[in-house]
Amino acid sequence: MPLSLDANRQFDALHQKVLIRYYIDAGAGGIAVGVHSTQFEIRDPAYGLFETVLRFCSEAIDQWCDQNSRPVLKIAGICGKTEQALQEARFAVKAGYHAGMVSMGALKDAPVEVLIRHSRRISEIIPVMGFYLQPSVGGRILPYDFWKQFAELDNIIGIKIAPFNRYQTLDVVRGICDAGRENDIILYTGNDDHIVMDLLSEYHLGSTKGEKTVKIRGGLLGHWAVWTRKAVEMLNEIHHLVDSKQPIPHRMLTLANQVTDSNAAIFDTANNFRGCIPGIHEILHRQGLLSSVACLDPAEKLSPGQPEEIDRIARLYPHLNDDDFVRNHIDTWLKA
Repeated sequence: MPLSLDANRQFDALHQKVLIRYYIDAGAGGIAVGVHSTQFEIRDPAYGLFETVLRFCSEAIDQWCDQNSRPVLKIAGICGKTEQALQEARFAVKAGYHAGMVSMGALKDAPVEVLIRHSRRISEIIPVMGFYLQPSVGGRILPYDFWKQFAELDNIIGIKIAPFNRYQTLDVVRGICDAGRENDIILYTGNDDHIVMDLLSEYHLGSTKGEKTVKIRGGLLGHWAVWTRKAVEMLNEIHHLVDSKQPIPHRMLTLANQVTDSNAAIFDTANNFRGCIPGIHEILHRQGLLSSVACLDPAEKLSPGQPEEIDRIARLYPHLNDDDFVRNHIDTWLKA
């Protein structure tokens, strides 16, 4: 869930509501609020937006889901050291969220036993989704030992794997297998550089409990905050291919590279992800889903050359955008 701000960097409730309706009508199975794409700065006392945004989004999701008879999983981002994280977890429950996705970025130097104790305390308040966030955008390295012990905790329902690293992705998969929790904990890709291949892959791993088969079943992705209708269609097709055990068509390998190329432009990989959130905003603004591209930090803006890169991928891969879907529904989202 990106944060909707007007040109004066004030919270734009109308377009926040429009975004929520867009995601639900596009077919998203869940929405994560208060995470990296929502801007971690909402927690800064200078802005004081954490509770405002989480409460507003929760109520707006419920309203549109009830109106359209569609269930959506509501996930709250949970950050900070233990006391802050516990406060955020309690508020998330009060605001009606179903799960909390826990970032370990504030515990950069803590040993594994401290991270596990932190996670356990949060899981006693709200069902927890683990989050392997890459260090370049505020995360930290989380070793195999952490993931095995994390998976052994009660009330862990899923893990978002987003280290942008194949070896570290395998650490998570091995950890849940060796914990014997591969059937209880759902894996989601957050590897925006490897989305299609993560979803197409099936892991056959030897573990301390025998050979295990594991699949990454969905995505919790900043990349899927744009062109969401096409992302849903792609995920449904991949599920059909994988579950039916059909041979993977060569075109899916081509699609994988096209999606990664698109992500490079949107996430500004040429500049070490500096324009990641503005890139998301730019596409949503072009579609009319946001009223501005503003971020809370005035210095956070598109990098030189990034608009041209977004133009390039829009021109090369028209099958990846959902402009027609947005155009056909946006009046309803704005007026309802």
